[in-house]
Amino acid sequence: MGGDARRALFVPAPSPTLHRMLPDALRDTLEERLDATIESVASVRGGCIANACRLETDAAPFFLKHGPDEVARTFPGEAAGLEALGAADSPLVVPSVHDTAPATDDRPGFLVMEWVNPGREGRRFWDRFGEGLAALHRHTADAYGFGQDNFIGRLPQSNAWTDDWPTFFREQRLAPQVDMARERGRWRDGWGTALTTLYRRLPDILPRSPEPSVLHGDLWKGNYLVTAVGDPALVDPATYYGHREADLAMTELFGGYDDRFYDAYRSAWGLAPEYGTRRDVYNLYHLINHLNLFGGGYAAQVEDTLRPFK
Repeated sequence: MGGDARRALFVPAPSPTLHRMLPDALRDTLEERLDATIESVASVRGGCIANACRLETDAAPFFLKHGPDEVARTFPGEAAGLEALGAADSPLVVPSVHDTAPATDDRPGFLVMEWVNPGREGRRFWDRFGEGLAALHRHTADAYGFGQDNFIGRLPQSNAWTDDWPTFFREQRLAPQVDMARERGRWRDGWGTALTTLYRRLPDILPRSPEPSVLHGDLWKGNYLVTAVGDPALVDPATYYGHREADLAMTELFGGYDDRFYDAYRSAWGLAPEYGTRRDVYNLYHLINHLNLFGGGYAAQVEDTLRPFK
């Protein structure tokens, strides 16, 4: 999601004495299910949705997210997304999921993952990132969607399997966000005609049946990490199978990616000339999502994207 709040997700807070005790019921549950004794808990910067911390245990360090039901409902989709990304034949690091559970009356819900030690970008970081993302996108399915619905930030993301890509993008991506914007009073009346035109033209703008690649789904600059050995790692996915250009488009929406990343990706798997046009259409989904989450500051960008369709 936009902004830098989640960029340092796996970086411990600066004070070594900053520890936050977990609720007793959560501590007991984690120790039982991880078969480990929790020795300390350190708050972690970032994580604009869930509480985030590093668990030091007698078995290994873990990364923990926890929160009430409104927050914890996002964890199963995140876990499934990490597992799908991790199953792809790609050199990108994806933290393994150790456990997740919903909130109960006694304790918050939680997601426990492998701890990724942070580091600095290596000399070939961006080349490896671009090559690795292309390799990730080679992992495909038979249709567009995912095995379960998940979340894009705090908002639900529908992933019903669909055989036609423009139909999927209209019905599972744009339309739900537009409906939410209307319900929240953030959709402007003047946008309706342009949206209708865009919907009509989607089958001409988007390819009907590109390979359904496994996508990170929310690949802004805050959702990758640099590991201790200087390699790229992916976190906080909103995973589904779709057109790979949608992932590339999101990397350009808020910037922060080096040109070497794009050169390496194109060398590994070239992009069609039409990508430049489709990029803005794909990013409209994220712009309306941000409009729903954060309000009118994104209205101008939504309007600029819709203007060619008036």
